Amino acid sequence: MRIAGVVITSRFIKSYKKLPQAIKEQAKQREVFFRADAFDARLDTHKLHGVDKEAWAFSITRKYRIKFIFLTNDSVLFLDVGTHDIYS
Repeated sequence: MRIAGVVITSRFIKSYKKLPQAIKEQAKQREVFFRADAFDARLDTHKLHGVDKEAWAFSITRKYRIKFIFLTNDSVLFLDVGTHDIYS
């Protein structure tokens, strides 16, 4: 599924600024994969559960994730970025 548009929240921006530079670079590369195919196997895109049951996440590394929701079939809203702590 190709993603045509990505909207970001102020929370995402704030969290992104706090990431180590190496993770920021990896996140940029993962976003390229994500825009080409949101369910690319390298991203481990998965639906969340519980309080976040409407949200999805994909992996930057084994430790870092980007949490998002689908706005339409080809646009998403990036909610937050960080370690598993973003799920709480």
